[in-house]
Amino acid sequence: MKKAFTPSDYLPKKVKIVEVGPRDGLQNETHSLSVTTRLALINRLANAGLKHIEAGSFVHPKWVPQMADSDQVIKALLKPSKFHTQADPTEVHYPVLVPNLQGLQGALQSGAEEVAVFAAASESFTQKNINCSIEESIERFRWVIDSALQEGVKVRGYISCVMDCPYEGPVSTPKVIELASKLHAMGCYEISLGDTIGTGTPNRVTHLIERLTQNLDISQIAVHFHDTYGQALSNIYAALLCGVSTVDSSVAGLGGCPYAKGASGNVATEDVVYLLDGLGIEHGIDLDALIDAGRFICHELEKPVMSKVNLARNP
Repeated sequence: MKKAFTPSDYLPKKVKIVEVGPRDGLQNETHSLSVTTRLALINRLANAGLKHIEAGSFVHPKWVPQMADSDQVIKALLKPSKFHTQADPTEVHYPVLVPNLQGLQGALQSGAEEVAVFAAASESFTQKNINCSIEESIERFRWVIDSALQEGVKVRGYISCVMDCPYEGPVSTPKVIELASKLHAMGCYEISLGDTIGTGTPNRVTHLIERLTQNLDISQIAVHFHDTYGQALSNIYAALLCGVSTVDSSVAGLGGCPYAKGASGNVATEDVVYLLDGLGIEHGIDLDALIDAGRFICHELEKPVMSKVNLARNP
């Protein structure tokens, strides 16, 4: 007799959530917030139990004004006397995005202990985003990664457009695998797969991860889904069934999709936590405190909450 399918046999026991709201979320909002407000958000997220909070980006403020003064944010986070949080500061990590060597130097001078580089599996997207080819971006990141590792700083790799590109359409799986393998070989301890325009579906997610694990260990893969087409939670569930145990998300669903006007962007952390609770997966986050953090930042941004769980709890 065939054994019945039991999801709990495949799901991870514990999931790490990487909170990207203070960086990837806020940089796609129209409002630019003060350092004090950004710190207040991070403080609330840390107190809610989040241990990995992307705190800023060392991109020139001319291009991303919402991330100006990220150096002040990091310096404040690393000085407990000036930044008060109930969370143990030794247990909370604050990675930052760096686009090049200049950005890395700024991050290092601020005391950052982890950085992330941002690649794309689409030539058109890479050209429009960072004005170079994929191969040129890899060479640029090689210097960044080498320099960071020499300073004892961990490096995470992002790959955007792992499903589809807003300019080219479907992206081939071999391209994603090749790029992920190169980033890992250069020293990225983890590769975050980004469904940038939110067009992915569970079967495509499963196919990509199954192919990718022929080159990387499942523990080295994270997922970063957007909810533009309402598929983010379904895609996360598919990834969990593949054994993925790291999920990126953004409190209150901060950050719209710049390629689909009015569409939602990052999957909301509250919704991910609710899913994990229902699956019996450990995550260490206080949902009520997280909801409060989402309400706080949306009030500051003068925008509605995008998290369905947050709205259901606070109609």
